[in-house]
Amino acid sequence: MDRRKHHAVQTSRRSGLIQSAGFSLIELMIVVAIIAILAAIAFPTYTKHVTRTRRVAAEACVSQYANYMERYYTTNLAYDQDTSSNKLAFPTLDCAGVSQTGNYYTYQFADKSLTSSTYEIQAIPKSPQSTQDSACGTLSIKQDGTRGATGSNGPTSCWK
Repeated sequence: MDRRKHHAVQTSRRSGLIQSAGFSLIELMIVVAIIAILAAIAFPTYTKHVTRTRRVAAEACVSQYANYMERYYTTNLAYDQDTSSNKLAFPTLDCAGVSQTGNYYTYQFADKSLTSSTYEIQAIPKSPQSTQDSACGTLSIKQDGTRGATGSNGPTSCWK
């Protein structure tokens, strides 16, 4: 009889262990709720960071265009044409390529800004950057180094 009692006790212990293993539905729902709350906080923060990073890259690219224009002026003594009177076409720099910032910004001269002594280069945001970064909008830089932004935040807070 001792063996039967011992076997019965062992069986009940094992079945108790099996029943207590795992998670209840309530525990699982609590974990899912915690993950959802963390995701609701983390995703907007991540999106804001990515938007700002793209803007900073566009600022760097506009600065590269300004450097290009200054080198062009040093060589030709004019921003709008070379020494043979050939008009300057808007250059294509690596920073404006699709692998860099080209998916999120379009670069161009501002209307009628290109003369022999002046220029203004713009970085115009494309979607989704234009909707996520509407507070800064189009970034620009002029030949005298003046920086601009068309959004409500203005150049002071948009150019870092």
